[in-house]
Amino acid sequence: MKKCTKCGVLQPLENYYKATGGRDGLRGDCKDCFRTRAKERYPKVREQSIERAKRWRDEHREQYLANQRRMKQSREGRLRERAGYLRRTYGITPERYDELLAAQAGVCAVCGRRPTPGISLHVDHHHGSGRIRGLLCFRCNNALGDFEDSPELLSRAAEYVFADRLTARLTDLVAMSAGAASN
Repeated sequence: MKKCTKCGVLQPLENYYKATGGRDGLRGDCKDCFRTRAKERYPKVREQSIERAKRWRDEHREQYLANQRRMKQSREGRLRERAGYLRRTYGITPERYDELLAAQAGVCAVCGRRPTPGISLHVDHHHGSGRIRGLLCFRCNNALGDFEDSPELLSRAAEYVFADRLTARLTDLVAMSAGAASN
């Protein structure tokens, strides 16, 4: 047990980050206090932090690439990477993604196809508001993007396909009746 230097609460040692400079090898403040201070501080030093990280990446290119390869190879790394991607890009957790997937019975919200094994469905969202609409397969997600999420364009495309289908059907009927008349 250890007492936090910030909040003064006596807590188990696992509630403290490691610090090689400390007498006991742990930071003086608990993880919660550290996180709170870091969240308050980060907006003030965001640009410097990003610049420092980029500089380190450029100066230690080989080590950076080795770390990236190692992370991608480990399952935990892939899961952490995916969780970070979902949080940064869409503001959701992997658990929320799984809820959306379950609500759609594990299939694309547009075409109803199951995703290819090993490939997840794409999170479809309104680009203006960021509101999540559902999960789509690659093809449907790209199609919506190509139509710029425009109901008018999608409607015109549907009319075009229906008109072509009707024309093909009429052509088949004319050909069948012409074949029947010649017999």
